[in-house]
Amino acid sequence: MVQLSVLELAYIGEGFTPADALANALDLAQHAEAAGFARFWLAEHHNLAGIASAATAVCIGHVAGGTKTIRVGAGGIMLPNHSPMVIAEQFGTLATLFPNRIDLGLGRAPGTDQRTLQALRRGPDSSEHFPQDVVELQALLGPPQENQAIHAIPGEDTNVPLWILGSSLFGAQLAAMLGLPYAFASHFAPQALMQAVSIYRERFEPSAQLAQPYVMVGCNAIVADTEDEARRLFTTPQQQFTRMVRGARGQLPPPIDDIESFWSPMEKEHASSMLACSFHGSTATIKDRLAPLIEATDADELMVAAAIWDHPARVRSFELLAQAMA
Repeated sequence: MVQLSVLELAYIGEGFTPADALANALDLAQHAEAAGFARFWLAEHHNLAGIASAATAVCIGHVAGGTKTIRVGAGGIMLPNHSPMVIAEQFGTLATLFPNRIDLGLGRAPGTDQRTLQALRRGPDSSEHFPQDVVELQALLGPPQENQAIHAIPGEDTNVPLWILGSSLFGAQLAAMLGLPYAFASHFAPQALMQAVSIYRERFEPSAQLAQPYVMVGCNAIVADTEDEARRLFTTPQQQFTRMVRGARGQLPPPIDDIESFWSPMEKEHASSMLACSFHGSTATIKDRLAPLIEATDADELMVAAAIWDHPARVRSFELLAQAMA
């Protein structure tokens, strides 16, 4: 059976605050733990009015401290924004505080705009060093070597599991070469999913961390007690992605009754293409709707996002998903 995990962006809904979003993230993690989800990952984004997980390592500590067994991690840390040394220290500290519960997913995109990238004091070419930075980070989190001059403390010998995240073929090739698990961001960029997964499996080289390829597939899934309610809740991510097309991001909007009155035909086509790996339904239908994606990719794990404005409805969605997929 495919494992289920949660991707959390600490959404700030219209009418709510960052404090609400961070409290909701912990509450969702506690419910996800009780429902049997394998992981709860938070994503790094900057300068976005609707996302409160910018200080991702801090958010992970907040969630891990309020849960007991679920793995908590980054989905992901955008490594070009940071020095490997700082990330090794941050996640080494998390792994020391919460042993055998921390994951570190790594992405190559900046997760923000160019102006914010400058504010982060990173150059526009920092992503070009991503493979070298991953290897450096891996070494800093591994056992100390003879004559090693630089040590991440806490960090070294914690061997925090690394994952490569991607939405293109680059990440698939790197994950295969390094023998790391691979997570594809098909929840917002599904176009290269099948080709990337195929390349990853074909080129995978076993490593100390991983003997066989392991594929995690991102998707959006919204579940409610009725089909109509699930369809209505799904208008929130539809609005969210339409605003991305318009270049007018904002806080997470509440659902609406008629999505067709919100977007133009061109916006609908563009937003829907980004939402191609998105599903909604009741407990009676959601498993069958997810089945083709799982079968086509032979996914080991689904990383599920659910941009639902109403927090109780969001918690309910994940609980119903776990029930439907059990």
